[in-house]
Amino acid sequence: MAYELKTKQNDHSVLDFIENVESPKKREDASQLLDIFTETTGYQAHMWGTSIIGFGSYHYKYASGHEGDAPLVGFSPRKAKISLYFATGDDNEELLKDFGKHTKGKACVYINKLADVDVDVLKKLIHQSVNFLQKPYPDQ
Repeated sequence: MAYELKTKQNDHSVLDFIENVESPKKREDASQLLDIFTETTGYQAHMWGTSIIGFGSYHYKYASGHEGDAPLVGFSPRKAKISLYFATGDDNEELLKDFGKHTKGKACVYINKLADVDVDVLKKLIHQSVNFLQKPYPDQ
């Protein structure tokens, strides 16, 4: 049986999702992040699964045969923290030194609020991530 990817792009409303974020501060940050990601990537935002706002997409296939689609970059205003999804790469490490207050997960960076980070560095991380993923996955 093939593994079914849970986080798929769908046509749920990004704005409705943001409007339903419980915390007013996170809602405000999510609106600002929506603008920053849209402006920086040039892609329209789409919901991925129930809680990820993604920009652009690429199709990947691993040696194991597992394949799927994922956003080039994205974010999710979760209850505890805001998750920022970037491609992992060595270049990120250098940029993250100047990013501001954050923690790192396996495939994302967590921030408490937008005010904790440098927006210019965020834009560089977004650009770097999109460029990094478009090399192995062009024209998507």
